[in-house]
Amino acid sequence: MSVMTALLLVALLGFTALVVDVGMLYAEKAQLQNGADAAALAVAQDCALSLASTNCTTASPLAAGYAKSNANDGLSNIQSVQLNKSAGTVTVTTGAQQAGGEANKVSLSFARILGFDSAEVGATAGAQWGSPVAGPTVFPAAFSICQVENSVGGGLQRLGLHGGSYANPGCNYGPSGAPVAGGFGWLAQIPGQCGGYIDLLVQEGGSATGNNEPPNCTTVFNKWSTELNAGRRPTVLLPIFNQVTGTGSGANYKISSFAAFEVTGWKFSGGSSLPSVFRNTSAYVGSKECTGDCRGIIGKFVRYVSLDEGHILGPVNKYGATVVRITH
Repeated sequence: MSVMTALLLVALLGFTALVVDVGMLYAEKAQLQNGADAAALAVAQDCALSLASTNCTTASPLAAGYAKSNANDGLSNIQSVQLNKSAGTVTVTTGAQQAGGEANKVSLSFARILGFDSAEVGATAGAQWGSPVAGPTVFPAAFSICQVENSVGGGLQRLGLHGGSYANPGCNYGPSGAPVAGGFGWLAQIPGQCGGYIDLLVQEGGSATGNNEPPNCTTVFNKWSTELNAGRRPTVLLPIFNQVTGTGSGANYKISSFAAFEVTGWKFSGGSSLPSVFRNTSAYVGSKECTGDCRGIIGKFVRYVSLDEGHILGPVNKYGATVVRITH
């Protein structure tokens, strides 16, 4: 009987080790994975802004900080940060860490009875950064490259969405070198949505004159106004064109890149109520106030890293718009 009891006790302790220690290992693994994901995204975001950043390195202190902040006890080990700056990728591998313990390992409790004192635990996450070459845009307008060049990080601009006195005669990207009225082109919208889908390899057709606000955009304008009222600046990825064929609603625009535009205000026809007109006073936009026959969006081109999904990425361009995402 005593022999049977001893055998049963060993089996019972083995099952206890399986339940308690394995459960602890799964919890540790989850924390390490959260830390790896956060660290990879953080490093990729810094690399997207500047490849010269001290955090865009294999010794990134930012990676270590995010790994530790996602551990319940504040302890975690960065096993490696692998960077390929030319490809725009980063892979972060985290490992367990206990106070005074061996790196990448956790001490076991009941499993010691079975001869297992510790177990190695780690997690890996990869992230990618780059400028979008295809994907959705929430607002269905493209702007001339001449309005963006040398403007990223500068002051406020008024992007005219109609002709008249607010046309942009300096943007000569129309047929035979003619200016494009307003320096913009409407894009074909996704049915029932405000924005459209952009592919840099495809010519995009224009569809409106820019006098009235585009259809299906009330939700977008209300979201922007909510952000502005809360003291935040909504940022939108705007397609940029460098070639136009045809005129009016029959024009086609060659999209060459995306740029990041921080919205401050706007004006369309339709009276003074939201969402057609918002913050279009000198108190908010200074000399860029859109008055008279002006129709347009006011803001500035900025460097911006988006976590939005659905974009196909290519090399980073100079117009400020980059996207970061987890790859594995």
